[in-house]
Amino acid sequence: MQHNPGFLRLVEQARQRVQVCTVAEVQARLARGERFHLVDVREDHEFVKDHAAGARHLGKGIIERDIETAIPDKQAPIVLYCGGGYRSVLAADALQQMGYTDVLSMDGGIKAWREAGCPLDKGQPA
Repeated sequence: MQHNPGFLRLVEQARQRVQVCTVAEVQARLARGERFHLVDVREDHEFVKDHAAGARHLGKGIIERDIETAIPDKQAPIVLYCGGGYRSVLAADALQQMGYTDVLSMDGGIKAWREAGCPLDKGQPA
């Protein structure tokens, strides 16, 4: 997908304030049994098509509104992902501004997850 320059500038500015992790790092955390929230911030129709196994859905359009209900502990570890790693950076930046202290954006998003052969689920959010 070709992104517009203004969007890319916004993402790059946010990326300077946000920590990013790789799919391999997320998989290693899962393999070690670490407890964290894996959150898909894509649109509803994207999530239904497929999503990382065990992920919960809080779309970019509503995450700021609903995060405090879904994850009230602002120190809880959270890994966000989207399609390619852009929207999740913006969402992570917003959550940090709301006081969340342990938020990561997964670089490459679901595209990198699929390419790495990681497990996927399909269907509606729980």
